[in-house]
Amino acid sequence: MSTTTAHSSYTVQSSRFGTLEIEAAAVLSFPRGLIGLGGSRYALLTTDPESPFSWLHSTEDPDLALPIMRPFQFFPGYEVVMSDEEATALGIGGNAPADVWVTVRAAANAEDITVNLRAPIVVTATADGPAAFQVINDMPGLDVRTPLFTPAAPAPAAG
Repeated sequence: MSTTTAHSSYTVQSSRFGTLEIEAAAVLSFPRGLIGLGGSRYALLTTDPESPFSWLHSTEDPDLALPIMRPFQFFPGYEVVMSDEEATALGIGGNAPADVWVTVRAAANAEDITVNLRAPIVVTATADGPAAFQVINDMPGLDVRTPLFTPAAPAPAAG
């Protein structure tokens, strides 16, 4: 549940973070929704500026918050590949700036944390504010559960 105040911000109730005041610029509209989830408005939250992780929190469901991250820190060669028609339909391309995020599947062990490189979230500016689209990335070799951290190599045996 959210309400708008006169200062262009939203009050969002969160079961995870309590009551939040979110700037309107941090609220993303998902005209096509998110794959497998309800709602069309999500707030982009950063709880630790030093962390590569942020949260995509529903403004409509206090229990729905997804960990997300920008993929480039861990996957420097990552690209989002889509047809020209799709890019045009989303208002992406040319010099239009876009921000890219991927969802994170958290786990107790770092080796089990995965990210969805196959269906990134692309955010672009529109006249009505930021719009976000989860797209299918046509770049070959991407998976919906790509390990974020590679397991540590075993230490050499003492000899």
